[in-house]
Amino acid sequence: MKFTELQIPAEVQKGIDETGFTQCTPIQEKALPLALTGKDVAGQAQTGTGKTATFLISIFTKLLSQAKTGGEHHPRALILAPTRELVVQIEKDAQALGKYTGFNIQAIYGGVDYMKQRDALKAGADIVIGTPGRLIDYLKQKVYSVKDVEALVIDEADRMFDMGFIADLRFILRRLPPYDKRQNLLFSATLNTRVMELAYEFMNMPEKVSVTPEQMTAERVEQVLYHVSRKEKFPLLLGLLRKMGMERTMIFVNTKREAEYLQDRLNANEFPGKVISGDVEQRKRMKILADFKDGTLPIMIATDVASRGIHIEGVSHVINYDLPQDCEDYVHRIGRTARAGAEGMAISFADEDGAFYIEPIEDFIKQKIPTEWAEDDMFVHDYKRTKPRPRTELPHGRGGKPGDRGRSGDKGRPAGRGRSGSGSSKPAAGEKKVAAEKPATETVATAGEGTEAAKRKRPRRRKPKKAAEGTESNQPSQPDQP
Repeated sequence: MKFTELQIPAEVQKGIDETGFTQCTPIQEKALPLALTGKDVAGQAQTGTGKTATFLISIFTKLLSQAKTGGEHHPRALILAPTRELVVQIEKDAQALGKYTGFNIQAIYGGVDYMKQRDALKAGADIVIGTPGRLIDYLKQKVYSVKDVEALVIDEADRMFDMGFIADLRFILRRLPPYDKRQNLLFSATLNTRVMELAYEFMNMPEKVSVTPEQMTAERVEQVLYHVSRKEKFPLLLGLLRKMGMERTMIFVNTKREAEYLQDRLNANEFPGKVISGDVEQRKRMKILADFKDGTLPIMIATDVASRGIHIEGVSHVINYDLPQDCEDYVHRIGRTARAGAEGMAISFADEDGAFYIEPIEDFIKQKIPTEWAEDDMFVHDYKRTKPRPRTELPHGRGGKPGDRGRSGDKGRPAGRGRSGSGSSKPAAGEKKVAAEKPATETVATAGEGTEAAKRKRPRRRKPKKAAEGTESNQPSQPDQP
C-alpha cells in the first residue's frame, strides 16, 4: 500500500514525500487505516518497522481535522516514551513529518536545561513528547495541563514496565480526559499480558494489530554466535573488526565498567569508540550519537540504554560482546541494524556466563541462532593491553584505602570510624594514651587467651552487700519528700 492511497491531509503528505517514504511498512498498512478513522489501536511490531511514523501521521491527521477547543496553552496531543534518546528521536521525526502542519512540537526530558524546557512548555505546545519523570514534575508545578489532550500515544509500553515507569504512567493517565473523549494509540515490541491490561484500562476498545509475531527479529538481520572464553572475547573482537572492516558498529555490554574497559582497549589498538550509558551526561550522549550518525565515530559502545529508540541508518554490525540477561533486550539490540528494509549483521559472543542465556533467548525469538567456530587466524594476540580503571565506589573496609572519604556507603562518615577492622591511622579520642602504655607484645595472643582477655575487660555489675540489703529491706518505704 502507498501512502497516497490513504486519506492523509495534504500538509502531512507533503512531509511524507520529503522524507522519502512511499510504501507503507506492514505495521503501517494494518494500523494506519484504523488510526486515521479515529479508532484506538494497540500495535505490535518489530523494532525499526515504522511504528513512530504510524502514530505521528495519525496524530497530525486528527489535529488537522478538528479545531482546537481547549485552553490556549494546553497541549492537544501527548506522546510518552521511556528513554531520553527515544524522545529525541520521536521529536526529530515529528519535526520532519509535520513540517507543513504548523504545529508547535516540544520535547520534555531530563538531563538538559530545566528552565528552558519549563518556559517553552508554559508558553504553549500543541504536541508534547516526553519521559514520565519530568512531565510529572512540571505537571505538579501546574506549568501545563493535560485536561484538554485529544490524542495520547504510549510508545514502547513494555519498556515502561521494565524500567519501573508504570506508576508514573498511571499518574499521568488518570489526569487526562476520559478515555472515550480522546484517541489512544499504544505501540510495543511485545503485547504481553501486562501491556494489554494497561491498554484495556486506559483505552476505548482498542483494535489489536500484530505484525509477524512468529518471528521476533528482523528478517534481514544475519545472526551468528561464537562460543569463546572470557579471555578470548577481545582478541576475537579485534580480529573481526580488522577482517570485516565494520564501518559503523554498535557494541553492547551489560555493565558500565565493562564498557569503559572495552573503550580503553579499543582506543589503545586504533579503533576509536565511545561509551553511552545511563549516567553519561545528556549533552555528551547527544554529541556521541551525532558523531556516530555522521560517521565521525565508527564504534559506539553501549549498555541497554541505547538498545531501544535509537534510529541510526547504516549501522552495518551489532555485536553482543555480552549476551543480555533479558531475552527482549536481545531483540532490541540486534534491531539497531537492518532497519527499514536494510540489511545488517548481528554477532554475539557466548562466554562461560553468557552460555546460560542462549537457550532462553532462542526460545523467545523462536529460532536457533546459527553457531560458528572461530578459527585460530581470527584471533589477534599482539594487541596493546591496558589496565582496568580503578574502582571509585568501593565502600571503606571492602577494598578501599583506610581513611578514604566520599565512597559509596560512607558519605559523611569520618575517616577511620564506624567500621570494625578498618585499620585507621588515627585512633579515636581517649585511645591514644592507652595504646601507648600497652606493651607491643600483648597484641599477639592465641584464640583462647584473646577470649579470656575479652572476658576480663567486660565490666561486671557489683551486687550490694547482704547486710545492706537486709537493712534496706526492713525499712518501710518512705514517700518522696518535696
